[in-house]
Amino acid sequence: MFKKVRNIKINYKQYGEGTDVILLHGWGQNIEMMDPLGNYLKANHRITIVDLPGFGLSSLPDYAYGVSDYAILLHDLFEELKISKPILVGHSFGGRISIVYASMYEVSKVVLFGSPCVRHEKKSIKQNILKKIKKVKVLKPVANLMKKFIGSPDYKNASPRMREVLVKTVNEDLSLYAKKINCPCLLIWGENDTAVPVSEAKELDSLLKDSALIILPGTHYCYLENLHQVINILNNFI
Repeated sequence: MFKKVRNIKINYKQYGEGTDVILLHGWGQNIEMMDPLGNYLKANHRITIVDLPGFGLSSLPDYAYGVSDYAILLHDLFEELKISKPILVGHSFGGRISIVYASMYEVSKVVLFGSPCVRHEKKSIKQNILKKIKKVKVLKPVANLMKKFIGSPDYKNASPRMREVLVKTVNEDLSLYAKKINCPCLLIWGENDTAVPVSEAKELDSLLKDSALIILPGTHYCYLENLHQVINILNNFI
């Protein structure tokens, strides 16, 4: 199904009846990544899964969105769909949007899977070399060439507009947003998550007013790797 909000065509999927649960996917993903959760939760909840702008079948943002831009757009969509005070469930980038959304609008509860919040400077040796090269005017063409080989897979695979979005959103520190959230929050993390380590989960947990952290076996996608256990946890929480 599609809705046009702020001139952006948004693809979404909705099924089930009951309390509204919103499922938000991670960077470079789409509705399908959250469907396994929705299929189990639909018995008691109305599930809404969104292709975030720039992903899946949704259209590109009309400018380089920040995390709050995504949150505002989603709020407008939810108003169109008559959704109020939902439960937000977000993975990674979708979790970042959930953090900002929950700080701005009324929500019942928030569940976060592997969602980075506090900005950390993570530069490889190659990136440090690139930074030094860029300071030398004669070597700037070399620096531009190096960018193609040093960038992350997410950056390399993105369109020019989404590269702008990635750079903008990755550099945002969401600590202040997290501190403003008043509803109960549940953090579910993979003990071997290398994209967003458990240390960052603990840091986020310390910022939230009402939260619990559950660490499970697995990686950045531990919510799928431990699907049945996660479903049981979610049913108890929401």
